[in-house]
Amino acid sequence: MKNNFIHGEFVPGTSVRENVNPSDVSDIIDHYAQADQAQAGLAIAAARAAFPGWSTGNIQQRADILDRIGSEILARKEELGHLLSREEGKTLPEGIGEAARAGQIFKFFAAEVLRQRGERLPSVRSGVDVEITREPVGVIGIITPWNFPIAIPAWKIAPALAYGNCVVFKPADLVPGSAWALAEIISRSGLPAGVFNLVMGRGGEVGQALIDHPDVNAITLTGSVTTGRRVLAGTAARFAKVQLEMGGKNPTVVLDDADLDVAVNCVVQAAYFSTGQRCTATSRFIVQKGIYPRFIDAMHQRLQALKIDDALKPGTDIGPVVDQSQLQQDLDYIAIGAQEGARLVCGGERVRRDKEGFYLTPALFADAHGAMRIAREEIFGPVACAIPVADYEEALAVSNDTEFGLSAGICTTSLKYATHFKRHAQAGMVMVNVPTAGVDYHVPFGGRKGSSYGSREQGSYAAEFFTTVKTAYTAA
Repeated sequence: MKNNFIHGEFVPGTSVRENVNPSDVSDIIDHYAQADQAQAGLAIAAARAAFPGWSTGNIQQRADILDRIGSEILARKEELGHLLSREEGKTLPEGIGEAARAGQIFKFFAAEVLRQRGERLPSVRSGVDVEITREPVGVIGIITPWNFPIAIPAWKIAPALAYGNCVVFKPADLVPGSAWALAEIISRSGLPAGVFNLVMGRGGEVGQALIDHPDVNAITLTGSVTTGRRVLAGTAARFAKVQLEMGGKNPTVVLDDADLDVAVNCVVQAAYFSTGQRCTATSRFIVQKGIYPRFIDAMHQRLQALKIDDALKPGTDIGPVVDQSQLQQDLDYIAIGAQEGARLVCGGERVRRDKEGFYLTPALFADAHGAMRIAREEIFGPVACAIPVADYEEALAVSNDTEFGLSAGICTTSLKYATHFKRHAQAGMVMVNVPTAGVDYHVPFGGRKGSSYGSREQGSYAAEFFTTVKTAYTAA
């Protein structure tokens, strides 16, 4: 049994949840405590009580604690990656890579503690100085998704702590194992009691408590558009600070002059690896007609060669979908695509392996158009569609014709088109001849339109959300 972590102690919840391996549904990873609203309230109170001391304490101590957390994660990346892949379903190399990234994030923000900057300016009034500084916001509610169960918590928790905030962390129900393992590492780092708290439980209970509680000064969420709207509406009345990372329907444009091997590698990596369960995944291939037939044929051959199997097996390219509900959603969209008239080139089939799991072959639709639901709605699985276009101008228009704006890519050898696309793609992140999924931890992450709300995550830009600006005047 793995318990919640509140005010420096692991405490039982009000109920228990099984953690099931999507590669083998007979494998119960462990049992995890579930909190209710009252227990979430205790965690919030603990964070509130710890805030004065932590926010004004010794910054070298703060940096050392974050560095210790990062070092232990990196030292245990194989173990943590194995757990991550076992509970979420991404392949073992992907799981180990994600664990390593979490460790690097904590190390980065350990250094950021000592790099906080301010300004000193002269006033327009003689004899008066102006200081501009940043201070922590207070208690941060952190709500994370299941698809990156250690990296996304890391890139929210680490800057929150680095800038002097206290944390109440609610992970996704499907992946409590990675969250608990991270909390256990944090619990031994020397962090004062109450500064970090883990409350596992349902969104309707624990998440809602974070949204409603007056002592939660800010909420950062990565999740669905529906959940984002609920967070925004629930916090608006009490003026809490909000940061939302939500959906994506990310395009990759492939022009006639593109290197075909580069283009296929970009879209296969971005659309299908991690079982397509990434908010930055490419789900629309917008392909110029001159290269379109060759692109479809090359994609077909590449997808047929991929190995779909247990996430922990050597040589597996794509693991299972995370659970039955997500699998059914993927299958429903595959049926919708066929009904809409798109041509299913390959994939989209439930498959059996040695052990029962949620396995789906990667689906490629061809001859789609921008009005189809499969081209407009986020599916969040290994399902993507190809849309033929006449020229670059049409490709750009189709690329931008979406309510989302997280990541967009282009494959081309033309400096002219690459430069124009970087400027005119309506997305927070633009990729040229690299996959739309896969970003560095030290640069800003976020999108536009329905994909993001609030300031950017990661890198030094994280300070925009996790701190508030103070302007102070002093007369000589």
